[in-house]
Amino acid sequence: MGFWDVLLFNIATVLGPRWIAAAGHNGTSSISLWVIAAIFFFVPGALVINELSSRFPEEGGLYAWSREAFGDFHGFIAGWTYWIYTVFYFPGLLLASASMAAYVMGGRGVALAQNRPFLLTVSLGLLLVAVVLNIIGLNIGKWLQNAGGVGTYVPLLMLVGVAGVASWRYGAVTHFTVHNMLPAWNWDTVNFWSQIAFAFTGMELVSAMSGEVRDPRRTLPRAVFGAGALIALMYIAGTFAILTLVPAANLDPQSGVFHAITVGSIALRVGFLGILAAVLVTVGNAGGVGSTVAGIARVPFVVGVDRYLPAAFGKIHPRWKTPYVSILVQATVSGAILLVSQVNETTRGAYQFLIDAAIILYFIPFLYMFAAVIRLARRKDRRENSNAVLVPGGVPGTWIAGGLGFLVVLLGIAVSLVPPGDSADKLGFELKLVGGTVGSILLGLTLYWRGARAKRAAQK
Repeated sequence: MGFWDVLLFNIATVLGPRWIAAAGHNGTSSISLWVIAAIFFFVPGALVINELSSRFPEEGGLYAWSREAFGDFHGFIAGWTYWIYTVFYFPGLLLASASMAAYVMGGRGVALAQNRPFLLTVSLGLLLVAVVLNIIGLNIGKWLQNAGGVGTYVPLLMLVGVAGVASWRYGAVTHFTVHNMLPAWNWDTVNFWSQIAFAFTGMELVSAMSGEVRDPRRTLPRAVFGAGALIALMYIAGTFAILTLVPAANLDPQSGVFHAITVGSIALRVGFLGILAAVLVTVGNAGGVGSTVAGIARVPFVVGVDRYLPAAFGKIHPRWKTPYVSILVQATVSGAILLVSQVNETTRGAYQFLIDAAIILYFIPFLYMFAAVIRLARRKDRRENSNAVLVPGGVPGTWIAGGLGFLVVLLGIAVSLVPPGDSADKLGFELKLVGGTVGSILLGLTLYWRGARAKRAAQK
């Protein structure tokens, strides 16, 4: 993989229309939050990922780095939470995909995007299709990646273009000032802050492919920071655009981008653009859903968690040679969580619960990652590794990058625990969120201790 391959891979992996929708729903203060997250989270994270992936290029990423720094137990916790977060992330992705797909019907999609039976039916349908395709093992990887990239970036470019023309002709519906674009502490919206940081994650995935990157010491930093600049620019421009077309209070945090494109394209009398954007992103999301199912099933075997799981997880389908038991279990759990998340919640509240649970579990391995780069900074092999892409500034620079990233992630976990203002049942939201995340971690610990006892017994 050359520079452009890595850059485009990172854009396809990280950039997401639903984060722009969530930013628009949060209001004009999101614009400064994008800048802050880029400086204090993305840049330190990119530096740390570049160093650790070049120093320890073996498969496993966050799991391998945590194990190297803190031992097998902490490596397992990092690997387990990095895997189990997907059972919450996947239902959220399905709901967002279904909500965006509603706009294929044009203006009539506004009501469907909030229709619970429609969202659940389409979400479960996407899940079923993804499971069947991945058990059969169709060779769709390249198609999915290309569809995901095109289906993500082109609609956002359309959003910016439509907003620019509409603003020139009719003016913006939102008044932008320096004051209202600054961060404002509000207990009803602070829950969103963690999503800003979460929207910049995903760069660590390319570390699993470092062996396939041409001249990684030169290519990875340039591609990572180049993609980061383009992603940050699109997040900021997209937030300006979405608020130019629709007031924050009217934006759905899942499908707001396509609501805004539909509103703008109808006003400009080019309504087909809204439908085209929805079709593109539906194809892109279908690719994302399929690749997520495929990736989920294989994560435990990459990071070594499978040593502590029941033996059935390792079964391969006799005809299609895919880990079908793992795929079915993961999909079943994700489907169950999708249904449970709807209990006593609005569609927005259910989606927010899924996102918050995913963020909390996903950020735990990032705490390990930022701590690991500090822990490993004084090792002799850091200076002797000619292939390492080191954090600038020596050991002090490593402490600054690792410390900044650690604090931002810790803050992200803390604010994710604050119920959003539009939650229908704040106590129920909190109980489901804490219960779901703590229960997921305890399940991992139980499997670890069970596996450790079995190993000790086998050695006697």
